[in-house]
Amino acid sequence: MADEGHWFFCLKHMRVEKGPGCPDGIRMGPYDTEEEARNALVTAEVRNEEWDAQND
Repeated sequence: MADEGHWFFCLKHMRVEKGPGCPDGIRMGPYDTEEEARNALVTAEVRNEEWDAQND
C-alpha cells in the first residue's frame, strides 16, 4: 500500500498517524517523518502566509 512507511496528520482526530489510517480527505500528508507530520498545521500556516504575501 502506498501509505505504508509514511506519516500523516489527521484533521478529524488532530493526531499523527503512520501508514493507512483515516481517509485521505481528512488528513494531511504524506510526510517522511513523524515530526514533519506533527508540524503539518504550522507548516500549512506558514505557507499560506507566504502565498498571501506574494499576492499583496
